[in-house]
Amino acid sequence: MSLSQPAISVRDLRVTRGGREVLHGVSFEVPRGQITGVLGPSGCGKTTLIRAIVGVQVVAGGEVTVLGEPAGSPALRRSVGYSTQNPAIYRDLSVQENLRYFAAVLGAPAGDVDRVLAEVGLTGQRRQLGGTLSGGQLSRASLAVSLLGSPQLLLLDEPTVGLDPVLRKELWTLFQGLADRGVTVVVSSHVMDEAGRCQRLLVLRDGDLLADDSPQVLRDRTGTADLEEAFLRLIEERQAA
Repeated sequence: MSLSQPAISVRDLRVTRGGREVLHGVSFEVPRGQITGVLGPSGCGKTTLIRAIVGVQVVAGGEVTVLGEPAGSPALRRSVGYSTQNPAIYRDLSVQENLRYFAAVLGAPAGDVDRVLAEVGLTGQRRQLGGTLSGGQLSRASLAVSLLGSPQLLLLDEPTVGLDPVLRKELWTLFQGLADRGVTVVVSSHVMDEAGRCQRLLVLRDGDLLADDSPQVLRDRTGTADLEEAFLRLIEERQAA
């Protein structure tokens, strides 16, 4: 894939769930090697959008291209890391056993287990059963799975929910380090104070894309220094249109 090509290209994406359209012809591109935030309140379509990019969401129309391939293509299996909102590990296995299993499935090097444990701060819990982890530890264990191998694209759905401020800061430092190495990171969140840590923002509201710009451009466009206030002004603009 050429470095000039976007990591993700979405064209007129429409998704219907339960007889209701939840994404209304969304279009955008995500540059390579940046942190892109998918921002918006709960229920706005963030998870549905990420699932469509992963290739596990049935779509009603449009096109999603990931790393030059149609979303969900077998060729993307080792190139895309995905961490869901709900922790996706086996509760009757230890953290280390979970990671060894997923590393084998992905064909990741054996040494990756120690690396990702250290990156998410779970080295001390490596022998702890998944079912005994706290909510924050479960989220970090799922994140560790998504970091196995060398994904070119990392899709993280609400990765910092339930985590304390110190750990949230550490994880955002990790995300930036990955981006600095050329990994494209897409992070969904409904917490506006995390928006300023992204190089680019996709702002969703009720299945529509309200904005696709850098945090500073959004501040300038709405005439405010506060991103939460900028989001509210974008909603006012849409309602007035």
